[in-house]
Amino acid sequence: MPLPHYKLAILITLVVVGVFLQLSGLVDYAQLIVLTRKYADQWWLAVLLVLIQAIMFTFATAGSSMIWVTGVLFTPVTSTLVITAGTTLGGISAYAFSAHLSEQWVTKVEQSTIYRVLQKESGFLLLFAMRLMPGFPHSVINYSAGILKTRLTVFISSAMLGTAAKSYLYSVLIYNATSPGTMTDSIDISTVWPLLALSLLTLSAVFLQRLLKRK
Repeated sequence: MPLPHYKLAILITLVVVGVFLQLSGLVDYAQLIVLTRKYADQWWLAVLLVLIQAIMFTFATAGSSMIWVTGVLFTPVTSTLVITAGTTLGGISAYAFSAHLSEQWVTKVEQSTIYRVLQKESGFLLLFAMRLMPGFPHSVINYSAGILKTRLTVFISSAMLGTAAKSYLYSVLIYNATSPGTMTDSIDISTVWPLLALSLLTLSAVFLQRLLKRK
């Protein structure tokens, strides 16, 4: 669905302002990041970010985008814990909330490819592989699993392990790229290949498992 004109205008304006402030030297982003990281040891900040993610995932908004906040503020390990907790809690909440979706939303979810795949196979390996995939829509997984009544233990464990593996890699990349002295280094997109490889291997195991069951 395309962005409304006013939202697109706001987005472009923010990008232009950000680039202008950086190039003009009016804002030292390296110093700003150092300053904000001084508050990262406040326990309530991590809890707040977990709750924000949980709410975002419950209502099918881009909770995964919070990695860009946690990856900057916290060390990779702490960022991974925050993202994993928020994604898992949000997943459980969305799983439960799926019972209250409108008929229009249920129809929309049921028409998705993810739903049709999970309808045939909703084991740990497949859910784990989906969580690992870069850019995969977590909200559709959550709602689909809720509508299909996927076993909660399988749903939670796959969400925790898959999210932890992916968020740790992203957290390392973001933290290193935004640390003083390395901010000019770009994030190498090729580093997502380990996630893709692990995800594809897991999917291969799922298909092999299904073939063996047929024999």
